[in-house]
Amino acid sequence: VQLVESGGGPVQAGGSLRLGCTASGYTNNPSCMGWFRQAPGKEREGVATIYSLGMTNYADSVNGRFTISRDNAKNTLYLQMNSLKPEDTAMYYCAAGSPFNYLRCNPGRSSSMEYWGKGTLVTISS
Repeated sequence: VQLVESGGGPVQAGGSLRLGCTASGYTNNPSCMGWFRQAPGKEREGVATIYSLGMTNYADSVNGRFTISRDNAKNTLYLQMNSLKPEDTAMYYCAAGSPFNYLRCNPGRSSSMEYWGKGTLVTISS
């Protein structure tokens, strides 16, 4: 199973970026996919998750600015990031798993994720 992120890069505060994550090697699409991030010197934190039925969850810090979506036909996960702030600077990781139910598919439950990408760097300048 491979998850490959794309779309990171430098952008000025207030700008937008769209991250993508292409999944391969699955027999069945994972029910839960999500984005996590880790800033320098900080612990990894959940950003957003999406369950196979379309239910989404967001961290408070990004709610209203970021939108997670998935295209199951293309095995691709997206994260549209708008109104970016310098504190959004981090390595962004795509993750996937099949937790017991949708309640376990949320940014606070990284333990629900079985597979992780290598990350894409997002740098926001003020």
